[in-house]
Amino acid sequence: MSGGKRIARLNEQLKREISELIRKQVRDPRVGLVTITGVDVARDLGSAKVYVRAPGTPAELASTLEGLSAAAPFLRTALGRVMRVRRVPELRFRTDRSYEHAARIEEVLSEILPDEPPPSDPDTE
Repeated sequence: MSGGKRIARLNEQLKREISELIRKQVRDPRVGLVTITGVDVARDLGSAKVYVRAPGTPAELASTLEGLSAAAPFLRTALGRVMRVRRVPELRFRTDRSYEHAARIEEVLSEILPDEPPPSDPDTE
C-alpha cells in the first residue's frame, strides 16, 4: 500500500507547487485567478489530471483552460527543477465539477426528503 501513499503525497506536492507556479510565474493573460482543487496522478506516473476552479462564465473558463494547457510544458519544466522526482508527469487540466455535483445532490435530496418541522421550543409550550 506504500504506492498509494506515495501517489497521495505526490498529488499534494504537485497541487502546492503548481498553485505557486501559476500564481508567481505564469504570465498568460488567459490565466487569471485559478484555484487548483486537486491533482490525480496516474499509477504509472506518466500523466496527471489537474482539477481547477476559476470564476467567470463558461467561455472564460474555457479560455483559462486553454491558457493553462499552453502553459503546461513550462509548468512541467519548472516542476522538474523544484521537485525530486525522476519524471514529472504530463499535466492535463480539467474543470473541477465537484461543487456542481454536490449542489445537484442537495437539490435532489431536498426534493425527495420531506421538509422537517422546526424543533419545538420547550419554553414556549
